[in-house]
Amino acid sequence: MKLKSAFALAFLAAMATFARAETPTASGFWQYQDDEGHPLAWFLFTEKNNVYSARLVKGFKKPGDDKPPQLICTECPAKKKGAHIMGLTLFWGMKRDGLNYTDGSVLDPRDGSVYHAKMWIDEDGNTLHVRGYLGVPMLGQTQDWHRLPDDAMKKEDIPKEVLAGAAPSDEAAAEGGEKPKHVEKKAHKVKEKKAAKTDEPPASAPAGEKPEEPAK
Repeated sequence: MKLKSAFALAFLAAMATFARAETPTASGFWQYQDDEGHPLAWFLFTEKNNVYSARLVKGFKKPGDDKPPQLICTECPAKKKGAHIMGLTLFWGMKRDGLNYTDGSVLDPRDGSVYHAKMWIDEDGNTLHVRGYLGVPMLGQTQDWHRLPDDAMKKEDIPKEVLAGAAPSDEAAAEGGEKPKHVEKKAHKVKEKKAAKTDEPPASAPAGEKPEEPAK
């Protein structure tokens, strides 16, 4: 009897582990489309320490829209101001709990607004419900995104996040929204040399930027 009980417990533990391993996650490519089914954007979700973020990796024009696409986020706050929209991380801080993701933020690159964000994924892993909201989840809007194949884009074609002001040779190192340290040092040395030539005191360091905060 004891042997049977031990076997049953081991079997249940193995099944629970298998179930957790099979729970779908938001990692991968997702397509946002309009009500008519026309694709508008592709996003790539990645995970670090069970926290998920997503960057824009491809955009599409609406049928009949002749306006040139917005390439630069001129209204974005803090370090994202002036960044290229393609490759920009627009969702971040999404904490996973099973099929649900909470405590995140989303940036609207059209006007620089930052909202609270939550999302949940269907059990089959093919539909992601993304909701941005003000204050409470009730005051928001939900979009249904559809999963794309893992090979929807080649690795070399996936845009990296590059901030405006980074030197062209340092664009790859700027992934993740951080300016390479050696670029900052180089800029500092140039300022010191310029100040020495003009006999003027070196310019003071720029004030620290405030962290982005979700809109209340």
